[in-house]
Formats: sequence, C-alpha cells, structure tokens
Amino acid sequence: MSITPKKKILLVTTSLAEGGAERSTGLLSVLLSEMGYKVHIVTFLDKVEFRYEGVLFNMGKLKEANNTFLGRIKRFLIYKKYIKTHKFDWIIDNRTRYRTLVEIIFSKLFYTKKSNLIYMVRSFNISWYFPKNKIVAKNIYKSAKYIIGVSKEIKNEIEKTYQYNNVRSIYNPIDFENINELALKYKISEKYILAYGRIDDEVKNYSLLIDAYSFSELPKNNIFLYILGDGKDLKKLKDKVVKLKLSDKVKFCDKQVNPFPYVKQAICTVLTSKFEGFPRVVIESLALNTPVISVNCKSGPEEIIINKKNGLLVDNNNIELLSEAMNKMVLDHDLYSLCKKYAKDSIEYLSLENISKEWNKLLES
Repeated sequence: MSITPKKKILLVTTSLAEGGAERSTGLLSVLLSEMGYKVHIVTFLDKVEFRYEGVLFNMGKLKEANNTFLGRIKRFLIYKKYIKTHKFDWIIDNRTRYRTLVEIIFSKLFYTKKSNLIYMVRSFNISWYFPKNKIVAKNIYKSAKYIIGVSKEIKNEIEKTYQYNNVRSIYNPIDFENINELALKYKISEKYILAYGRIDDEVKNYSLLIDAYSFSELPKNNIFLYILGDGKDLKKLKDKVVKLKLSDKVKFCDKQVNPFPYVKQAICTVLTSKFEGFPRVVIESLALNTPVISVNCKSGPEEIIINKKNGLLVDNNNIELLSEAMNKMVLDHDLYSLCKKYAKDSIEYLSLENISKEWNKLLES
C-alpha cells in the first residue's frame, strides 16, 4: 500500500459491535492506519467487539457512568474539546443520523466547513441518515466536504432525492488475509446453508428465508439451515420454525464475534434483506470461496453478485424463486463448483490495497 503523509483522521461511530456497518468502520480504521494515517476513533456506546486500529476514545464509558441529561451535555462538551484539541485533518462520521435535533446540534456545535467532514451513508434506507425536509437536510449537511455512499445505488439515490453535488461512492473493503485466518478456528460437521446477522425481521426478512427453505428440497436431503445471530425477533422466528415442523432442520446459533468458520464451511450463504448498503455477508462469504444466494434488494447485491458465476441473484419477496435457487445451488453440482471456484477472485477489486487507492485519492485531493 502507498504511504501517505501522517494526517490525523477521526472516525466517529455509534459502536464497534453488532452490525456490518460497525464492522466496516473498524476495518476502515485498519485500512487508514495501514495507509499511514494517524487514526482516532470515537464511539458513543460502550460496545467494542470488532477489530480496529488507532486511538480509541470510548465515550460510551462516560455514558454508562452518567446517563442523565447533564451527563449528556457534559459528553457533548467533552467531544467538542476532543475535536478542538486534536485538530483533525479529516472527520469521517459513520453514525446513523435519524434524530434531526441531535444532528442539528452536531452540525452547529462540532462541525464546520473547516472540519474537512465526510459523512458516510451505509444503508440504502437513507431515512436513517437524512431528514425528509430537504431544507433541514441541506442545513445539516452544508458543512460536509463529501458524502460517501458505500454503493453506487446509494450515491444515485442521494443525488436523486437531495440534488447534492458532493456525493461519491467507495465500496466497503475486505481483508482477505485476516478473514481467511479467522475462518480456520473451528470445524462444523453438518452440511448446511447459512444466514447470519442481526435478527431483525423487519430488515433482514428471515421469515422469507425460513419459508423458502421449508418449500425447498434441502430438508429432505438433510441439508440444515443455520441462522447465526441474535436480536429482537429471535423468539418469533423460533416459533415459526416450530409451526412449520422444522425444529430438527433449522438451527439457531448464538451471535459470534468471529462467524467466519461458519461462513467458510457453509454450502452457501443466503441474504434475504429488505434493504442493505453494501452487505458484508455477501463479500465476506465470497472472500471465503462460499457462494451466495441473495435477493436483489437495494442496495449492493446487484453490484457484487454475477449471476450463476459467484452466486444466484433472485427477485425479492418471492418464496418460490428463492426456494428454487436453494435447490439449484445445492443440487446442481456443476453450477455450485463454478460459483465456488470463481467466488474469491470475483471480489478482488474490494481488497484493502484497491480500496485504499480510492480513499487516498479522496483524502489527498
């Protein structure tokens, strides 16, 4: 990787745990550190699970100690002082930004046009990042030098909705070496397809996954469905599995900080989300030579999956098509071999080295 001057960069995130967006933020800190930048990370919740590089300022610990209104005011002032003291060359804000009043405070109290501010948008559901009122949105985002969408579709959606002219797209990277090393930690004996991530049915649509699996030939062929993760809809999904009489075929596994042995040893992974950003489930799977079946949700899968070459892409919310894709991937051995062979090479463009060039071009402009 090319070494850049040691500018100071602040990454702002809600946490370094739980979701793909947070894992991507941690990996961005690794990428920027390897490029030679001095990286600081501010996290607002005391949740740190994912790999990161740089100086971590865990403001979540302050919140745990004093979560009163006065405590919140104090944290705001501490954050402002932290930014002022360190004189960062760039600030990259990765938080979701759906609380309009909080974002007005951030834009007025912490960020100015001199901040060299970059706002990341990590989901196609841009209501998590922008208020509906375009005048308010313009006021909040006027100090941003760049707005970065993690997919081209996100970039296009922001431009279409808000008519900003400073929107760019940079894909989430993948650390091939690290992920393949972590994938060797333990063995799993059964044959299974895998879905993993936060158990939120309104977003991830695991109900569609379970329904499609129940209609497929996989249960009859003793191919299990593993669902890896935790979240608010876990009981609901377990009840659904019982109702479908699939308790002996669908296995719910606890959330893993390192899910990659499960990913590597799966026949394939399945993504059924209603919306995404640039889904790590897809790129992590392909990096481990595990083919992917994905619904064509907004956004990301269509930009990653080459149908019948590294996976299968099907229309969203169609139980029959998804079930057929499961059958095809598992039972069509020629197709499966081709997808498995090509999987890793198909996302070489997402390597740390390649994505670092995109960031270097932006940060040194």
